Amino acid sequence: MSMPLINEAAPAFSANTTHGPRSLADYKGKWLILFSHPADFTPVCTTEFIGFAKRAELFKSMNCELLGLSIDSIYSHLAWMQSIQNNFGVEIPFPIIDDIKMEVAQAYGMIHPGAADTQAVRATFFIDPEGKLRAMVYYPMSNGRSIEEFVRLLQAMQTSDAHKIATPEGWTPGCDVIVPPPKTPEAIAKRKGEGYAMKDWYFSTKSL
Repeated sequence: MSMPLINEAAPAFSANTTHGPRSLADYKGKWLILFSHPADFTPVCTTEFIGFAKRAELFKSMNCELLGLSIDSIYSHLAWMQSIQNNFGVEIPFPIIDDIKMEVAQAYGMIHPGAADTQAVRATFFIDPEGKLRAMVYYPMSNGRSIEEFVRLLQAMQTSDAHKIATPEGWTPGCDVIVPPPKTPEAIAKRKGEGYAMKDWYFSTKSL
């Protein structure tokens, strides 16, 4: 099984979706969250799709598109989307890839040994506007993902890109950020006078 690598180009793909043909190139200039689910008409996946749908506008405001995938047909996807709308009152606004041949799932390492041959694991991939894979998150079949955490992670990565900083555990907008540590003895000596909140030479924070 091939696995994509963080900070390298995301595997290119072209696929049919519930919104027509889509390719990775279509998303250049935007962030993309590509996420797989084991199968249509499964309860955990249903809750995740509802969660993504409810935050789709928030993601869009962050220049981020959503793209789902499972190894099911377009017709299965459409019927499941209709079921979600009928039973939960939620419209799924983003495309879902028809990956019957498992081409996208295999390119992204979504098929894991021990899982059913025709099921993709709960994998989530963050691809930046340049087409680079920036984060991968895998969940077990039995447990649903936290969409709020994906919002937070996207906010953190966008903030790091914009300000050339890192973010601490659980960071949310408005919290202090981590300044890159100095890399030379001279830079260490200067760090105390740079105005940061400093715990030690390697750990300094600031507000944005």
